[in-house]
Amino acid sequence: ETGASNAVITALEAPVSKIQYMVDAFHKRRDLILELLSKIDGFVTDIPEGAFYVFPDISSFFGKTIKGHKIENATDFSLLLLEEALVATVTGDAFGAPNCIRLSYAASEDQITEAIKRIEKVVA
Repeated sequence: ETGASNAVITALEAPVSKIQYMVDAFHKRRDLILELLSKIDGFVTDIPEGAFYVFPDISSFFGKTIKGHKIENATDFSLLLLEEALVATVTGDAFGAPNCIRLSYAASEDQITEAIKRIEKVVA
């Protein structure tokens, strides 16, 4: 525990310039994923305030059948993406957003681009 405590103290005392590159990288990744998602019909996104997740509203797909999968809710949609696009998402249920899925952008720009390309191919 002492190691973890020391790491937290060091992080809090570090000048912002030492971690600015990380903040900049995550802003760039956030902007990338939002831009890519905006090109997919049926995805509605807001700009996240923090963390490294986006919660697109995918309720426009409810009631549809995609690649033989009946989509009734975000769980069905997440399973579709896992099985057909090989992209893991989490439903927004636990976050009070049952019409949404949660996508992380704590990945490389190439990984983000590939994941969204796979999603788009499945739902197009």
